[in-house]
Amino acid sequence: MGIEIERKFLTGSDAWRDLGEGTDYRQGYLLTAPERTVRVRTAGERGYLTIKGGSVGAGRSEYDYEIPIDDARELLDELCMRPLIEKRRHRIPYAGLIWEIDEFFGENHGLVLAEVELESEDQSVDLPQWIGEEVTGDPRYFNAALVARPFSTWGPDSPGFGA
Repeated sequence: MGIEIERKFLTGSDAWRDLGEGTDYRQGYLLTAPERTVRVRTAGERGYLTIKGGSVGAGRSEYDYEIPIDDARELLDELCMRPLIEKRRHRIPYAGLIWEIDEFFGENHGLVLAEVELESEDQSVDLPQWIGEEVTGDPRYFNAALVARPFSTWGPDSPGFGA
C-alpha cells in the first residue's frame, strides 16, 4: 500500500512563476466520499487511475496506476462528475524537495495551491518565500471537494479568494 504524506499551502506571491514549466492536467472523480476517492487524470499525454483513502493528519493511502490515455479521456468525458478539475502543475525544486504548484482554471479559476510530499508527517520543511497560509487540514482545498464546491462559488472572505 502506498501512503501519501503532503502539506498544502496557498501561495503568497507569484515569485514561483519563472521557476518551472507547467504541465496541463485534467481530472475527474468517479467516486468521492470522506473515506475514499476514485480519480481519473490526464497529465500531458499520460492517463492515470488513482484510488485514495481518507485523510489521517497529513497522510492517506494512495494507489496510482497508469492507464491508456484514450481510456482516461473517455472516462473523463463520459463518466466523471462535473465540473472537471483543470489545472497547470509546475514542479519546482527547493531545499531538497519538489514543490508542486497547481494553478486552477475553469470553475476553480483563481485558486493557486502549493503542495510538498514528505517522507513523514514530522519532517521539517524549509518554506520558499512565495509560500503563504497553510491549508493542509482544510478539506475545502481537496481536489475532490473542488468538484462539489468549486472555488468560483466561495465568498470574497475565503482564504485564497482573489489572490
